[in-house]
Amino acid sequence: MRLRIINRAVLASVVGAMSLAGTSGLVVAQDKQGDQNQDQKKAKQEQQQQRQQQQQQREQKQQQQQQERQQQRAQQEKQQQERQQAQQQQRQQQRAQQEQNQQARQQERAQLEQQRQQRLQQEQQARRQQRAQQEQNQAARQPQAQQAQQAQRAQRQAERAQAEQQQAAQQAAAQQAQRQQAIQQQNAQRLSEARQQQLIQQQRLRSQRYSERLAEQERLAEQQARLFQQERRMAQYRFQQQYYDRLRQQRLNALNWQSYNYGSDPYFYTAPIYRYSYGGSYYDTSQYGADLLQQAVNSGYEEGYRAGQADRLDGWRFDYRNNWAYRDANYGYTGMYVDQPQYNYYFQQGFRRGYEDGYYSRFRYGQNYNGTYQILATLLSQILNLRSLR
Repeated sequence: MRLRIINRAVLASVVGAMSLAGTSGLVVAQDKQGDQNQDQKKAKQEQQQQRQQQQQQREQKQQQQQQERQQQRAQQEKQQQERQQAQQQQRQQQRAQQEQNQQARQQERAQLEQQRQQRLQQEQQARRQQRAQQEQNQAARQPQAQQAQQAQRAQRQAERAQAEQQQAAQQAAAQQAQRQQAIQQQNAQRLSEARQQQLIQQQRLRSQRYSERLAEQERLAEQQARLFQQERRMAQYRFQQQYYDRLRQQRLNALNWQSYNYGSDPYFYTAPIYRYSYGGSYYDTSQYGADLLQQAVNSGYEEGYRAGQADRLDGWRFDYRNNWAYRDANYGYTGMYVDQPQYNYYFQQGFRRGYEDGYYSRFRYGQNYNGTYQILATLLSQILNLRSLR
Protein backbone atom coordinates (compact mmCIF):
# COMPACT_ATOMS: atom_id res chain seq x y z
CA MET A 1 0.00 0.00 0.00
CA ARG A 2 2.74 2.26 0.93
CA LEU A 3 4.52 1.36 -2.25
CA ARG A 4 1.58 2.44 -4.33
CA ILE A 5 1.50 5.74 -2.62
CA ILE A 6 5.20 6.28 -3.35
CA ASN A 7 4.73 5.34 -7.03
CA ARG A 8 1.90 7.70 -7.34
CA ALA A 9 4.01 10.48 -5.88
CA VAL A 10 6.87 9.74 -8.24
CA LEU A 11 4.51 9.62 -11.19
CA ALA A 12 3.03 12.95 -10.22
CA SER A 13 6.51 14.45 -9.98
CA VAL A 14 7.43 13.11 -13.38
CA VAL A 15 4.24 14.40 -14.93
CA GLY A 16 4.79 17.82 -13.37
CA ALA A 17 8.32 17.96 -14.65
CA MET A 18 7.22 17.03 -18.15
CA SER A 19 4.52 19.63 -18.09
CA LEU A 20 7.02 22.27 -17.12
CA ALA A 21 9.37 21.18 -19.90
CA GLY A 22 6.57 21.33 -22.55
CA THR A 23 5.54 24.80 -21.54
CA SER A 24 9.08 26.06 -21.72
CA GLY A 25 9.58 24.62 -25.21
CA LEU A 26 6.40 26.25 -26.45
CA VAL A 27 7.56 29.57 -25.16
CA VAL A 28 10.92 29.15 -26.87
CA ALA A 29 9.24 28.20 -30.16
CA GLN A 30 6.98 31.24 -29.96
CA ASP A 31 10.00 33.46 -29.36
CA LYS A 32 11.77 32.05 -32.38
CA GLN A 33 8.67 32.61 -34.58
CA GLY A 34 8.48 36.21 -33.45
CA ASP A 35 12.12 36.76 -34.31
CA GLN A 36 11.55 35.36 -37.77
CA ASN A 37 8.57 37.60 -38.36
CA GLN A 38 10.56 40.65 -37.37
CA ASP A 39 13.38 39.62 -39.72
CA GLN A 40 10.92 39.26 -42.57
CA LYS A 41 9.43 42.68 -41.84
CA LYS A 42 12.89 44.22 -41.83
CA ALA A 43 13.72 42.48 -45.13
CA LYS A 44 10.49 43.76 -46.66
CA GLN A 45 11.20 47.27 -45.43
CA GLU A 46 14.70 47.11 -46.86
CA GLN A 47 13.36 45.88 -50.21
CA GLN A 48 10.75 48.62 -50.22
CA GLN A 49 13.41 51.19 -49.46
CA GLN A 50 15.58 49.81 -52.26
CA ARG A 51 12.64 49.99 -54.64
CA GLN A 52 11.94 53.58 -53.59
CA GLN A 53 15.58 54.49 -54.08
CA GLN A 54 15.59 52.84 -57.49
CA GLN A 55 12.37 54.70 -58.39
CA GLN A 56 13.90 57.99 -57.25
CA GLN A 57 17.02 57.27 -59.29
CA ARG A 58 14.91 56.53 -62.37
CA GLU A 59 12.90 59.74 -61.88
CA GLN A 60 16.08 61.75 -61.44
CA LYS A 61 17.52 60.19 -64.57
CA GLN A 62 14.35 60.98 -66.54
CA GLN A 63 14.36 64.56 -65.30
CA GLN A 64 17.99 64.91 -66.27
CA GLN A 65 17.30 63.49 -69.75
CA GLN A 66 14.29 65.79 -70.15
CA GLN A 67 16.38 68.81 -69.15
CA GLU A 68 19.06 67.79 -71.66
CA ARG A 69 16.45 67.48 -74.42
CA GLN A 70 14.99 70.87 -73.52
CA GLN A 71 18.44 72.40 -73.63
CA GLN A 72 19.09 70.82 -77.03
CA ARG A 73 15.76 72.13 -78.38
CA ALA A 74 16.50 75.57 -77.00
CA GLN A 75 19.91 75.50 -78.63
CA GLN A 76 18.42 74.39 -81.96
CA GLU A 77 15.75 77.10 -81.80
CA LYS A 78 18.41 79.67 -81.01
CA GLN A 79 20.52 78.53 -83.98
CA GLN A 80 17.46 78.59 -86.25
CA GLN A 81 16.57 82.11 -85.12
CA GLU A 82 20.13 83.23 -85.77
CA ARG A 83 20.01 81.73 -89.27
CA GLN A 84 16.66 83.39 -89.97
CA GLN A 85 17.94 86.73 -88.74
CA ALA A 86 21.04 86.37 -90.90
CA GLN A 87 18.92 85.50 -93.94
CA GLN A 88 16.56 88.39 -93.24
CA GLN A 89 19.46 90.81 -92.94
CA GLN A 90 20.89 89.50 -96.19
CA ARG A 91 17.53 89.96 -97.95
CA GLN A 92 17.23 93.48 -96.53
CA GLN A 93 20.70 94.31 -97.76
CA GLN A 94 19.88 92.93 -101.20
CA ARG A 95 16.66 94.94 -101.31
CA ALA A 96 18.46 98.06 -100.20
CA GLN A 97 21.04 97.52 -102.94
CA GLN A 98 18.29 96.96 -105.51
CA GLU A 99 16.54 100.13 -104.41
CA GLN A 100 19.77 102.08 -104.67
CA ASN A 101 20.34 100.69 -108.17
CA GLN A 102 16.78 101.52 -109.11
CA GLN A 103 17.09 105.06 -107.79
CA ALA A 104 20.33 105.46 -109.73
CA ARG A 105 18.61 104.27 -112.91
CA GLN A 106 15.69 106.61 -112.24
CA GLN A 107 18.01 109.55 -111.77
CA GLU A 108 19.82 108.64 -114.97
CA ARG A 109 16.52 108.42 -116.87
CA ALA A 110 15.46 111.75 -115.37
CA GLN A 111 18.70 113.35 -116.52
CA LEU A 112 18.30 111.89 -119.99
CA GLU A 113 14.71 113.11 -120.14
CA GLN A 114 15.77 116.56 -118.99
CA GLN A 115 18.52 116.66 -121.61
CA ARG A 116 16.04 115.57 -124.28
CA GLN A 117 13.61 118.31 -123.23
CA GLN A 118 16.38 120.86 -123.31
CA ARG A 119 17.46 119.78 -126.80
CA LEU A 120 13.85 119.88 -127.94
CA GLN A 121 13.38 123.37 -126.52
CA GLN A 122 16.59 124.56 -128.13
CA GLU A 123 15.54 123.17 -131.50
CA GLN A 124 12.11 124.74 -131.21
CA GLN A 125 13.64 128.06 -130.23
CA ALA A 126 16.08 127.84 -133.13
CA ARG A 127 13.24 127.18 -135.58
CA ARG A 128 11.21 130.06 -134.18
CA GLN A 129 14.16 132.37 -134.43
CA GLN A 130 14.77 131.20 -137.98
CA ARG A 131 11.15 131.86 -138.93
CA ALA A 132 11.30 135.25 -137.23
CA GLN A 133 14.47 136.08 -139.17
CA GLN A 134 12.84 135.01 -142.42
CA GLU A 135 9.85 137.17 -141.71
CA GLN A 136 12.09 140.09 -140.88
CA ASN A 137 13.99 139.60 -144.12
CA GLN A 138 10.77 139.46 -146.03
CA ALA A 139 9.48 142.52 -144.27
CA ALA A 140 12.61 144.42 -145.28
CA ARG A 141 11.61 144.05 -148.92
CA GLN A 142 8.09 145.42 -148.37
CA PRO A 143 6.81 148.95 -147.81
CA GLN A 144 7.51 150.74 -144.58
CA ALA A 145 4.03 150.29 -143.10
CA GLN A 146 3.86 146.59 -143.84
CA GLN A 147 7.37 146.21 -142.55
CA ALA A 148 6.38 147.74 -139.22
CA GLN A 149 3.31 145.52 -138.96
CA GLN A 150 5.26 142.41 -139.76
CA ALA A 151 7.95 143.38 -137.30
CA GLN A 152 5.33 143.78 -134.61
CA ARG A 153 3.77 140.47 -135.60
CA ALA A 154 7.16 138.78 -135.55
CA GLN A 155 7.86 140.29 -132.15
CA ARG A 156 4.53 139.02 -130.79
CA GLN A 157 5.15 135.59 -132.26
CA ALA A 158 8.61 135.50 -130.75
CA GLU A 159 7.23 136.54 -127.38
CA ARG A 160 4.43 133.98 -127.65
CA ALA A 161 6.92 131.29 -128.70
CA GLN A 162 9.15 132.15 -125.76
CA ALA A 163 6.20 132.03 -123.38
CA GLU A 164 5.11 128.68 -124.79
CA GLN A 165 8.64 127.40 -124.46
CA GLN A 166 8.84 128.48 -120.83
CA GLN A 167 5.44 126.99 -120.12
CA ALA A 168 6.42 123.71 -121.78
CA ALA A 169 9.65 123.63 -119.76
CA GLN A 170 7.74 124.29 -116.54
CA GLN A 171 5.19 121.58 -117.34
CA ALA A 172 7.93 119.08 -118.16
CA ALA A 173 9.77 119.89 -114.94
CA ALA A 174 6.54 119.65 -112.92
CA GLN A 175 5.63 116.32 -114.49
CA GLN A 176 9.11 114.95 -113.85
CA ALA A 177 9.05 116.13 -110.23
CA GLN A 178 5.58 114.66 -109.76
CA ARG A 179 6.71 111.32 -111.18
CA GLN A 180 9.80 111.23 -108.97
CA GLN A 181 7.67 112.03 -105.94
CA ALA A 182 5.21 109.28 -106.85
CA ILE A 183 8.02 106.75 -107.22
CA GLN A 184 9.48 107.74 -103.85
CA GLN A 185 6.06 107.36 -102.24
CA GLN A 186 5.44 103.93 -103.66
CA ASN A 187 8.98 102.75 -102.82
CA ALA A 188 8.36 103.78 -99.21
CA GLN A 189 5.78 101.00 -98.88
CA ARG A 190 6.69 97.42 -99.74
CA LEU A 191 4.28 94.63 -100.49
CA SER A 192 4.29 91.44 -98.45
CA GLU A 193 6.22 88.41 -99.69
CA ALA A 194 2.95 86.56 -100.40
CA ARG A 195 1.60 89.46 -102.50
CA GLN A 196 4.90 89.72 -104.39
CA GLN A 197 4.81 86.02 -105.29
CA GLN A 198 1.17 86.34 -106.35
CA LEU A 199 2.00 89.23 -108.70
CA ILE A 200 4.97 87.33 -110.14
CA GLN A 201 2.86 84.24 -110.85
CA GLN A 202 0.20 86.40 -112.53
CA GLN A 203 2.91 88.08 -114.61
CA ARG A 204 4.42 84.77 -115.72
CA LEU A 205 1.04 83.56 -116.95
CA ARG A 206 0.33 86.91 -118.64
CA SER A 207 3.71 86.93 -120.41
CA GLN A 208 3.33 83.35 -121.59
CA ARG A 209 -0.09 84.02 -123.11
CA TYR A 210 1.09 87.23 -124.75
CA SER A 211 4.17 85.56 -126.26
CA GLU A 212 1.95 82.89 -127.80
CA ARG A 213 -0.47 85.50 -129.14
CA LEU A 214 2.30 87.57 -130.72
CA ALA A 215 3.31 84.69 -132.96
CA GLU A 216 -0.22 84.54 -134.40
CA GLN A 217 -0.44 88.34 -134.74
CA GLU A 218 2.85 88.41 -136.61
CA ARG A 219 1.49 85.94 -139.17
CA LEU A 220 -1.69 88.02 -139.63
CA ALA A 221 0.36 91.20 -140.07
CA GLU A 222 2.30 89.63 -142.91
CA GLN A 223 -0.95 88.60 -144.65
CA GLN A 224 -2.35 92.12 -144.26
CA ALA A 225 0.78 93.63 -145.79
CA ARG A 226 0.37 91.45 -148.88
CA LEU A 227 -3.27 92.53 -149.15
CA PHE A 228 -2.27 96.20 -149.16
CA GLN A 229 0.26 95.45 -151.87
CA GLN A 230 -2.41 93.79 -154.00
CA GLU A 231 -4.73 96.80 -153.57
CA ARG A 232 -1.83 99.08 -154.62
CA ARG A 233 -2.09 101.02 -151.38
CA MET A 234 1.65 101.50 -151.32
CA ALA A 235 1.81 104.11 -148.55
CA GLN A 236 -0.28 101.90 -146.27
CA TYR A 237 1.80 98.88 -147.35
CA ARG A 238 5.02 100.62 -146.27
CA PHE A 239 3.45 101.58 -142.95
CA GLN A 240 2.24 98.03 -142.49
CA GLN A 241 5.70 96.62 -143.24
CA GLN A 242 7.28 98.91 -140.65
CA TYR A 243 4.64 97.90 -138.11
CA TYR A 244 5.23 94.24 -138.93
CA ASP A 245 9.01 94.59 -138.48
CA ARG A 246 8.56 96.27 -135.09
CA LEU A 247 6.07 93.62 -134.02
CA ARG A 248 8.47 90.83 -134.98
CA GLN A 249 11.25 92.39 -132.91
CA GLN A 250 8.79 92.85 -130.10
CA ARG A 251 7.97 89.12 -130.14
CA LEU A 252 11.66 88.23 -129.89
CA ASN A 253 12.02 90.47 -126.86
CA ALA A 254 8.91 88.97 -125.26
CA LEU A 255 10.44 85.49 -125.36
CA ASN A 256 12.69 86.45 -122.43
CA TRP A 257 9.82 86.25 -119.95
CA GLN A 258 11.03 82.90 -118.55
CA SER A 259 14.46 84.24 -117.60
CA TYR A 260 13.27 87.66 -116.46
CA ASN A 261 14.46 88.68 -112.98
CA TYR A 262 11.13 89.57 -111.42
CA GLY A 263 12.64 89.97 -107.95
CA SER A 264 14.68 93.00 -109.02
CA ASP A 265 11.75 94.75 -110.74
CA PRO A 266 10.29 97.40 -108.35
CA TYR A 267 6.81 96.85 -109.78
CA PHE A 268 6.54 93.55 -107.94
CA TYR A 269 7.42 94.83 -104.47
CA THR A 270 6.13 98.42 -104.40
CA ALA A 271 2.64 99.33 -103.29
CA PRO A 272 0.12 100.77 -105.80
CA ILE A 273 -0.48 104.52 -105.75
CA TYR A 274 -3.06 104.98 -108.56
CA ARG A 275 -6.53 103.68 -109.32
CA TYR A 276 -8.18 103.68 -112.75
CA SER A 277 -11.39 102.39 -114.26
CA TYR A 278 -11.58 99.92 -117.12
CA GLY A 279 -14.53 97.84 -118.34
CA GLY A 280 -16.71 98.81 -115.39
CA SER A 281 -14.12 97.70 -112.80
CA TYR A 282 -11.45 99.51 -110.82
CA TYR A 283 -7.78 98.55 -110.85
CA ASP A 284 -4.84 99.65 -108.68
CA THR A 285 -1.36 100.12 -110.10
CA SER A 286 2.03 101.61 -109.29
CA GLN A 287 3.90 104.34 -111.14
CA TYR A 288 5.37 101.70 -113.45
CA GLY A 289 1.93 100.49 -114.52
CA ALA A 290 0.78 104.10 -114.99
CA ASP A 291 3.81 104.79 -117.21
CA LEU A 292 2.90 101.79 -119.38
CA LEU A 293 -0.69 103.03 -119.81
CA GLN A 294 0.62 106.45 -120.85
CA GLN A 295 2.96 104.74 -123.30
CA ALA A 296 -0.01 102.82 -124.73
CA VAL A 297 -1.90 106.04 -125.50
CA ASN A 298 1.15 107.80 -126.98
CA SER A 299 2.19 104.76 -129.05
CA GLY A 300 -1.36 104.48 -130.33
CA TYR A 301 -1.42 108.16 -131.27
CA GLU A 302 1.87 107.96 -133.18
CA GLU A 303 0.93 104.78 -135.05
CA GLY A 304 -2.51 106.21 -135.78
CA TYR A 305 -1.02 109.44 -137.16
CA ARG A 306 1.23 107.51 -139.55
CA ALA A 307 -1.64 105.23 -140.60
CA GLY A 308 -3.88 108.24 -141.27
CA GLN A 309 -1.13 109.88 -143.36
CA ALA A 310 -0.77 106.69 -145.40
CA ASP A 311 -4.49 106.46 -146.18
CA ARG A 312 -4.55 110.13 -147.19
CA LEU A 313 -1.57 109.65 -149.52
CA ASP A 314 -3.23 106.57 -151.05
CA GLY A 315 -6.49 108.48 -151.56
CA TRP A 316 -8.26 105.97 -149.36
CA ARG A 317 -11.42 106.69 -147.37
CA PHE A 318 -11.33 107.67 -143.69
CA ASP A 319 -11.48 104.29 -141.93
CA TYR A 320 -9.40 103.76 -138.82
CA ARG A 321 -11.51 100.89 -137.46
CA ASN A 322 -10.50 98.54 -140.28
CA ASN A 323 -6.84 99.45 -140.06
CA TRP A 324 -4.90 96.36 -139.01
CA ALA A 325 -2.67 98.23 -136.55
CA TYR A 326 -5.80 99.51 -134.78
CA ARG A 327 -7.25 95.99 -134.53
CA ASP A 328 -3.94 94.55 -133.33
CA ALA A 329 -3.17 97.36 -130.83
CA ASN A 330 -0.16 95.53 -129.39
CA TYR A 331 2.71 97.75 -130.51
CA GLY A 332 4.83 98.81 -127.53
CA TYR A 333 3.33 96.21 -125.19
CA THR A 334 5.84 93.88 -123.55
CA GLY A 335 3.36 91.71 -121.70
CA MET A 336 4.24 93.39 -118.39
CA TYR A 337 2.34 95.14 -115.58
CA VAL A 338 -1.18 95.29 -117.10
CA ASP A 339 -3.36 92.82 -118.96
CA GLN A 340 -3.29 92.87 -122.75
CA PRO A 341 -6.97 93.93 -123.24
CA GLN A 342 -6.31 97.01 -121.10
CA TYR A 343 -3.23 97.96 -123.10
CA ASN A 344 -5.15 97.39 -126.35
CA TYR A 345 -7.96 99.66 -125.18
CA TYR A 346 -5.70 102.62 -124.33
CA PHE A 347 -3.64 102.07 -127.48
CA GLN A 348 -6.84 102.35 -129.57
CA GLN A 349 -7.85 105.51 -127.71
CA GLY A 350 -4.64 107.16 -128.89
CA PHE A 351 -4.76 105.55 -132.36
CA ARG A 352 -8.22 106.92 -133.17
CA ARG A 353 -7.18 110.49 -132.41
CA GLY A 354 -3.80 110.15 -134.11
CA TYR A 355 -5.39 108.71 -137.25
CA GLU A 356 -7.77 111.67 -137.47
CA ASP A 357 -4.91 114.19 -137.12
CA GLY A 358 -2.77 112.33 -139.66
CA TYR A 359 -5.56 111.89 -142.19
CA TYR A 360 -6.50 115.59 -142.11
CA SER A 361 -2.87 116.73 -141.72
CA ARG A 362 -3.35 118.70 -138.53
CA PHE A 363 -2.57 118.59 -134.80
CA ARG A 364 -5.84 118.80 -132.95
CA TYR A 365 -5.16 116.06 -130.40
CA GLY A 366 -1.37 115.96 -130.33
CA GLN A 367 1.94 117.56 -131.26
CA ASN A 368 5.06 116.79 -133.23
CA TYR A 369 8.07 116.64 -130.89
CA ASN A 370 11.05 116.60 -133.22
CA GLY A 371 9.59 113.88 -135.44
CA THR A 372 7.84 112.02 -132.62
CA TYR A 373 4.06 112.34 -132.44
CA GLN A 374 2.60 112.51 -128.93
CA ILE A 375 -0.86 113.20 -127.64
CA LEU A 376 -1.52 116.38 -125.65
CA ALA A 377 -0.79 116.07 -121.93
CA THR A 378 -4.21 117.39 -120.90
CA LEU A 379 -5.98 114.91 -123.19
CA LEU A 380 -3.75 112.08 -121.95
CA SER A 381 -4.75 112.86 -118.39
CA GLN A 382 -8.44 112.83 -119.34
CA ILE A 383 -8.17 109.46 -121.12
CA LEU A 384 -6.33 107.70 -118.27
CA ASN A 385 -8.20 109.44 -115.43
CA LEU A 386 -5.74 108.15 -112.84
CA ARG A 387 -6.80 108.77 -109.25
CA SER A 388 -4.21 108.95 -106.48
CA LEU A 389 -4.66 106.49 -103.60
CA ARG A 390 -2.89 108.83 -101.16
